[in-house]
Amino acid sequence: MSNVADAVFAHAFSEPDRVAVRASGREVGFGALRDAAASVAARALRAGVAPGDRVLLVAPSIPEFVAAYYGLHAAGATLITVNVMATTPEIAYVVEDADVSLVVAWHETAGAAEKASAAHGLPFWSLPPLDEWDVSDRVKAPVDLPDDATALIIYTSGTTGRPKGAQLPISAIAGIVDAAEHVLEFDEDDRTGTALPLFHVFGQIMVMHLAISFGTVVSLLHPFDPRKLVEMIRDDELTIVSGVPTMWIAVLHAAGDATPEDFSRLRLATSGGASLPVEVIGAFEEKFGTRIREGYGLSETCGWATSAPLGAEPKVGAVGRAIHGVDLEIRDLDGSPVPTGEVGEVWIRGPIVMTGYWNRPEANADVLRDGWLRTGDLGTLDEDGDLRIVDRLKDLIIRGGYNVYPSEVEEVLYAHPDIVEAAVVGVADARYGEEVGAVVVLRDGAVLQPGALRAWAKERLSAYKVPRLFHVVDALPKGPSGKILKRALDRDALVGTGVAAGAR
Repeated sequence: MSNVADAVFAHAFSEPDRVAVRASGREVGFGALRDAAASVAARALRAGVAPGDRVLLVAPSIPEFVAAYYGLHAAGATLITVNVMATTPEIAYVVEDADVSLVVAWHETAGAAEKASAAHGLPFWSLPPLDEWDVSDRVKAPVDLPDDATALIIYTSGTTGRPKGAQLPISAIAGIVDAAEHVLEFDEDDRTGTALPLFHVFGQIMVMHLAISFGTVVSLLHPFDPRKLVEMIRDDELTIVSGVPTMWIAVLHAAGDATPEDFSRLRLATSGGASLPVEVIGAFEEKFGTRIREGYGLSETCGWATSAPLGAEPKVGAVGRAIHGVDLEIRDLDGSPVPTGEVGEVWIRGPIVMTGYWNRPEANADVLRDGWLRTGDLGTLDEDGDLRIVDRLKDLIIRGGYNVYPSEVEEVLYAHPDIVEAAVVGVADARYGEEVGAVVVLRDGAVLQPGALRAWAKERLSAYKVPRLFHVVDALPKGPSGKILKRALDRDALVGTGVAAGAR
């Protein structure tokens, strides 16, 4: 029996004054974090939240997120976290799909969540600043749950259908902590930090939860500002910092005349979400005195599966080896292992793998096979077991570390009265890794007004999902069955298209 919030209570008992979270000049000790979380748990239990009930949390990367997160876990809830940029329809979809019983949101970004909860007749809690919380009524300890109880449902666009909720049990999250103990060599003097969003599995589990689990302080930055992140690494004397390629590129430009001596305690920088250019890795090492180590993982594996060993020189272009307790195989389309060095689909097995997608038996039968997870990614393994990601089996776009599912965007575009056909694709972009591009066919006589179209789409999609590049064609290429052939689209025609002007 266990609970994701156990570490908060344990560290608060042994070292209540030890700093747990830093953000915007604020410091929250483990004792204060425990009290705040325990008050949330008490309120949730009074409200009738039962173990396994799904609760939606919408908040930025701030101490209030951390306190609410562990408080809801302490009550035994299954937590769902979504982007603060999510629109009312996007939140409503998750609320309906997961049969959510309570919605909790940070007061400054609560509009869409409050509307979605009201539309479904659900109770809604607005989170005020932490110093306004009433912590007089608190639970003494987290609710004990079976190790296989679902702690999180992380909605991931994946590559087919509407977003699916990956169910992550307590045991899988514990498996990440166990692997980190073997791989990352945490000690009590470490100081971690990030500007990653905590709603995402990378920031939530791989940064926040690992820091809390090992009793180390985590510094949070919201919103992302490259200059402020450089200052946070220096001023908070971070030893571990995590981000995605777009962040590292921006940080390098913001570092100015800084030297490695300014970041003397930094021992580890980690990157995920997309491939990191070789030039960026070299420039970061020269400026910050440490080499960025790339890793690989999915929402379905709690955000982690491979990592470059600390004692070995990371290989450029590789994302490391299977972490402790995890097995990797490269298989062909028939599910048979391929020889070393050959390209195939990445399969993963281990305690970190999800138990399945929420209410998606057909999808589960497709991706979960005898304890193995089919990732949908193409890669190779070399003789040392280092993984290289070659491509994606499907059309998932990764823009600045965020997954963008083309069909979801296409579905919205098709609802526009002037659009007859639409195909959404990723276009290489120096800043974001990939940019979202849309090739569209208009009804006769219609004229595309990009500003109005973007504003229209932004009401229905998170900002990072809205296409920045548009190209109008007379017809989309199709196969014999009438299926649109995205591989036949001219992506070069999207680059620098006039309709994208000023779209950042």
